[in-house]
Amino acid sequence: MTIWDICIRRPVFTTMLVLGPVVLGLASYTRLGVELFPNVDVPVVVVTTTLRGAGVEEMESSVTRQVEEAVNTVSGIDELRSTTREGVSSVVIGFKLERNGDIAAQDVRDKVSTLLPRLPFGTDPPVVEKFNLDAAPVVTVVVSGGSGRKLREVTEIAKKQIKEDLEAVTGVGAVVLVGGEQRAVNVVLKPDRLRAHKLSAEDVRKALAAQNLELPGGKVDSGLTEFGLRTVGRIQKPADFEDVIIETRTGTDGLKYSIRVKDVATVTDSVEEPRGKSRLDGNVAVSLIIQKQSGGNTVAVADAVKARLAKIQPTLPADIKTEIIRDQSKFIKGSIEEVKFHLVLAAFLVVGTIFIFLRDWRATLIAATAVPTSIVGTFAFMDVMGFSLNNMTLLGLILAVGIVIDDAVVVLENVFRHMEEEGSSGWEAASLATKEISLAVIATTLSLVVIFAPIAFMSGQVGRFFNSFGFVVAFAILMSMAVSFTLTPMLCAWVLKPLKNPSPTFLSGKRDGRWF
Repeated sequence: MTIWDICIRRPVFTTMLVLGPVVLGLASYTRLGVELFPNVDVPVVVVTTTLRGAGVEEMESSVTRQVEEAVNTVSGIDELRSTTREGVSSVVIGFKLERNGDIAAQDVRDKVSTLLPRLPFGTDPPVVEKFNLDAAPVVTVVVSGGSGRKLREVTEIAKKQIKEDLEAVTGVGAVVLVGGEQRAVNVVLKPDRLRAHKLSAEDVRKALAAQNLELPGGKVDSGLTEFGLRTVGRIQKPADFEDVIIETRTGTDGLKYSIRVKDVATVTDSVEEPRGKSRLDGNVAVSLIIQKQSGGNTVAVADAVKARLAKIQPTLPADIKTEIIRDQSKFIKGSIEEVKFHLVLAAFLVVGTIFIFLRDWRATLIAATAVPTSIVGTFAFMDVMGFSLNNMTLLGLILAVGIVIDDAVVVLENVFRHMEEEGSSGWEAASLATKEISLAVIATTLSLVVIFAPIAFMSGQVGRFFNSFGFVVAFAILMSMAVSFTLTPMLCAWVLKPLKNPSPTFLSGKRDGRWF
């Protein structure tokens, strides 16, 4: 007994069989991420090394070339280029697309770690980062104060009450504060006083670094209790920086004297040197650039950030204003909603076209069920494959709308022909017609799958974008074939009504069981 015969005789079983992937698809739809384009893993790693005060030639010879020689032995490199600026070296390693970006980044870190002893003294540890398309800002929030509010106060409010709160939002990877004023104790050296005492700026730096720290002091046992000791050497007040001893010398009279920071510099409790500026409506402001976690849902993160901002705003001072000036989710929502509209419109147009040609509402209804069952069931496949709702996957679904109904129409038309020409009952016509047309339906379906499935296995950067497109269309087509062999024959047998006066159209008579 064939699958369509079982489905015709067991309508409840058929309904549950088809509803299974539909229910899974509906549940998966709410879990699918919403993005503008598919998440493409670009295997590019950037190594950034900083040596403050170094010239371009020094950075090129002692840092950039060292890094290039170290990472050049990593397998799978497609491109290696570097950029050297004053005090900064940047080496970009592009790998072949077949390489996993995370593994490639780890290989580069291993090679760079062996390079550290050979770098010049004072070089900051190289920063190895994998280029990630998800690192683009999702939301940018500007925090501004009234005309009488200082930028330093706005920065503290934005950092303590907004930034730290937003960092706890699910899906937020980082919150970068730009344009603010951070508190800093500035030591402004006096060159004439340094020359008089025969000191250098490095002497002052070493003294401040050596006398402003905390160190472990060991342990003390007291019976059954053990205490940890720490040597507290942190400077508590900005004014205490002036009393830091740079050097102790012996005078001509044989007496020792100390040279302190206040003898060669001026200490001020101020702010860091500004590197950026933000304004909102003419008032001083700071910007909070919010980045999502890798692989996160852009729309969900943006909505969560906006919801958290709505809760934070009432707790802020009356003159503090927050405003979202950049929201990437707006473009994504607009684009996705437009594609969804065309998806629904395409479904209605396909059903309308079927009705115009069949001119029977029962037949149109049977054919139309293939569209939602195939499309909704595809959502479950997308969830399993880790795809998101983006322009590429929805474009594939729009294309599939006109294809998934083909198999059902072919089966339906053959059933309708048996009932019209031979006067067969619904059960007989559905069974016989599906058997006759089954090989043709399978051949048609596989020919379409053969066209779209290779798109999913395209190589190169373009293949990364069209990977989900090919898989979605191919699965939707296979899903439509399953529907045409299960749900469509069952509905034809139970919903279509046999004609009272069947006519063989161009046939005129019957002899020996054959029309002539």
